[in-house]
Amino acid sequence: MLEFFAVAGVALVVYSYALYPVVLSLVASWVQLVGDARYVLQKGDRRAHPEVGLPRVAVVISAFNEAKHLAARIDNLLALDYPAELLSCYIGSDGSRDQTGQILTACRDPRIHGFVFEQNRGKASVLNDLVSRGTEPIIVFSDANTFFDAQALKRLVRHFADAKVGGVSGELRLLRSAGDNQDSLYWRLEQFLKFFEARIHGLLGANGAIYGIRRALWQPLPPDTVCDDFCVAMNVSATGAKLVYEPTAFAEEDSPESMTDEYHRRIRIGIGNFQAFYRHPEYLWKTSWGTRFSYISHKVLRWFAPHLLIVSLLASAALGLQFSSWAWVAGLELTAYVCAAGLYWHSGRGGRLPSLLKITAFLFALNWAFLIASMRHATGRFSGSWRRTAR
Repeated sequence: MLEFFAVAGVALVVYSYALYPVVLSLVASWVQLVGDARYVLQKGDRRAHPEVGLPRVAVVISAFNEAKHLAARIDNLLALDYPAELLSCYIGSDGSRDQTGQILTACRDPRIHGFVFEQNRGKASVLNDLVSRGTEPIIVFSDANTFFDAQALKRLVRHFADAKVGGVSGELRLLRSAGDNQDSLYWRLEQFLKFFEARIHGLLGANGAIYGIRRALWQPLPPDTVCDDFCVAMNVSATGAKLVYEPTAFAEEDSPESMTDEYHRRIRIGIGNFQAFYRHPEYLWKTSWGTRFSYISHKVLRWFAPHLLIVSLLASAALGLQFSSWAWVAGLELTAYVCAAGLYWHSGRGGRLPSLLKITAFLFALNWAFLIASMRHATGRFSGSWRRTAR
């Protein structure tokens, strides 16, 4: 039994990070070969829906201390290639302490509906409030520090011409930073996975920077919800409706330069991940086979990766008390974790690292954040309110 835990812990982590992308691409290729048109995202689909008959759209943004970006973001929304009479933007300031509220109240364009909330209630509460203010059949969610391509909205919403489509995720393109953070590289891998997951009808959640759903499928969020984009999209998937990935509908956003900033962001995301896992078991049994396969392989195993590695280390150490070979294994595991922690510590203090070692430090930060997040979630030390980060 100890040998099983020692091997399985590492094997599952290796599968999720290294083998799953290969397995996923093979499964997606098989689905395409058997001609299952329901799950195949063909290139022609991106041109299938003409621009006539565009729906009324509500763009919803919850902002907290976004004075740095908000004026430019409003200009970006108003410059979209979308009929003005069909576009309404609902932007709420969630108890911001900077000039966010003043920027909203100063905007006079009829397409912009600004709401200044004095109390910081948290993003989920603001989203619930903003969504309730409109009647548009399509709701597109985004962030205040994200900037849409001019054609993004048209390319996103045309998929709703298919009555089976309940949600569409666009693509977030992270602008590469000059610092030590490797999130842009990690995000490119995530984009690869999203593309193939969409081909097996297994798209997980959505890019919070740019995604849309049918209003009829909207479910109000509990106020303490952390990962609102993931839950909103997965709620749509749990109804049996399709989630579609449209990479040509893209938005851009800065990537944090500091790996430390990214670490704090990942802790918050991790709390939301564990919250969604325990609060929504229906994501494992009400969704399609493709979604369940992707959810376990891509998300759940990664969220629990640090726990699996700890179990493997403890099992190896216990075996090492009886067998010298296992003592060597435990020693190598411990050395690897200590070295990775040292690289992260060095990077966090401004030290320069080669690219491969940067990736190692980033993966340590990611998994350490998941471990801390799991403990904070278990003890209830979190809330739906937020702190401002670069991303």
